[in-house]
Amino acid sequence: MKKIEASIRPEKLEEVKHALAEQGYVGLNIVGVTGRGVQKGIVHAGRSGQAYSVDMLPKVKLEIVVTDKDTEEVVSTIQKSAWTGNIGDGKIFILPVADAIRVRTNERGDAAVCASGGQSEGG
Repeated sequence: MKKIEASIRPEKLEEVKHALAEQGYVGLNIVGVTGRGVQKGIVHAGRSGQAYSVDMLPKVKLEIVVTDKDTEEVVSTIQKSAWTGNIGDGKIFILPVADAIRVRTNERGDAAVCASGGQSEGG
């Protein structure tokens, strides 16, 4: 199993969620975060005409746990639907998951992250 963490532009969240749902991946967690990367922030002009820099920008972190076989499909779906072609589109991280347990049924491993039909259920 893999945990996919994607930090994306907040305005792309609905598009990413929709694209994942179309592929059958509906379970996920969303966390509002701030951060910076290569973009290093943006410069705004204040009311007085004075420029000021904002170096920590709002992002949305999407978290989803999937089976190994579903990993590349989910990553590709996120990458395509979050893309604008501009600096600040985000990053995707893929982490190994040792185990998962569905609390309601006590299922473990892949069974805990798959809905009926074999598609991932997420977080």
